[in-house]
Amino acid sequence: MTISERAAFIDQRLAALYPATPVPLDHSSPYTLLVAVLLSAQCTDKRVNLQTPGLFAKADTPEKMVRLSVAEIDAHVRPCGLAPRKAQAIRRLSELLIEQHGGEVPADFAALEELPGVGHKTASVVMAQSFGVAAFPVDTHIHRLAQRWKLTPTGANVERTERDLKRLFPEAHWNVLHLRIIFYGREYCSARGCDGMVCPLCRELFPERKRAVRVKKA
Repeated sequence: MTISERAAFIDQRLAALYPATPVPLDHSSPYTLLVAVLLSAQCTDKRVNLQTPGLFAKADTPEKMVRLSVAEIDAHVRPCGLAPRKAQAIRRLSELLIEQHGGEVPADFAALEELPGVGHKTASVVMAQSFGVAAFPVDTHIHRLAQRWKLTPTGANVERTERDLKRLFPEAHWNVLHLRIIFYGREYCSARGCDGMVCPLCRELFPERKRAVRVKKA
């Protein structure tokens, strides 16, 4: 397969596997999604979803969040890791949303990325899932699978991976496709569960890998 054929095949297979694409992080607004995505850095979505109900019960808007101290926020998010830094970022970004954006999460990449603790991936998730703006957030699963499926060069950085995926897939598919790749990476093609020759898609995309192994063993 050419790289374009490979991309089209992946797109079709993942759409069949995952017709529904629920956002893995529990949230009720752009603000709670922003906080949840910030907390998910170096933490599993499952862990974040265990911690945010208690936090959001007390503060699900910037106005409520700034009434909490950093220590109070920290107590809720500590199991997510990097808690002091994340707690400080959550409180400060809440202040800035009130001061600069009328308490609303801006539907703007640049404005989001100016907020504490918010990088390009976090901004991309919020823009895609809260505002429906085409984006292709690249997390560790997507970065790993893009290289395994030869959609981007081995050793490419996240920025290169994002550019390559945007070039290969229709823009109208970006917002659902990035979730489908994450779902597939977790369910079938995890870092330890597949070496590029085990999961269904890897076997279908690269049947020659197994043949090469058999020849080597022979």
